[in-house]
Amino acid sequence: MRTPFVVGNWKMNLDLAGAEELARGIVAKTGAILTVTQAVCPPFPYLRAVHDQLVDSKIQLGAQNVCFESKGAFTGEVSPAMALDCGCSWTIIGHSERRLILGETDALVNKKVKAALAAGLKVILCIGETLQQRQAHQTEQVIDAQLQGSLDGVEVDPLKLVLAYEPVWAIGTGVVATPAQAEAVHMHIRRWIITRYSAGVADQLRIQYGGSVNPGNATSLMVQPNVDGLLVGGASLKADDFAAIVAAAQAARA
Repeated sequence: MRTPFVVGNWKMNLDLAGAEELARGIVAKTGAILTVTQAVCPPFPYLRAVHDQLVDSKIQLGAQNVCFESKGAFTGEVSPAMALDCGCSWTIIGHSERRLILGETDALVNKKVKAALAAGLKVILCIGETLQQRQAHQTEQVIDAQLQGSLDGVEVDPLKLVLAYEPVWAIGTGVVATPAQAEAVHMHIRRWIITRYSAGVADQLRIQYGGSVNPGNATSLMVQPNVDGLLVGGASLKADDFAAIVAAAQAARA
């Protein structure tokens, strides 16, 4: 059975004191849980401080992004090695906010995935369609293209790569995909992995859902057979809400 994976993406929120307080709160509520893999992804300036709060817990640390280069004249960028040096085990790559607001292409995402894996970071690769694409019945076509472009030349190791389906129309909008909608896309993604890699890889690979996840909808999403975890945005900024989502994931797969 695939171990559920719940990740809190704190995005560009909090200050140093708030990040430390949130980390302590999450550790107190979920830090000893072994049956759900957990990670939090603070803003870059707070990585080390949050790491120090997580050190005695089972909660892992992740970066929200990394550069595709290991070092050099890339002002404002953070290399995979730097993220590792701050205590990160994971990095999010290809989040829709970076694709749509900052113009990241599948080709750039692909370079980042390769660089992160080569450095020893594990990757949460985000994919998802816009509302216009869904309304035009292009969801599967868009997902296929993003997977093909982002994973071109990547050897998928289910221990080092997680896919996160985040429909753009559900991120930060309060609108969440229905459990049936999420399951349908997750099933399609798993079938794509079978055709490009193998049934064994597809069976082990975890696929998260992200997009307005909260304690009220976490259970209905996690009971879907192909939904293996949740990538949580706003609700991860409250320790009680994050803990409730982790508890829902734990109960759904008990």
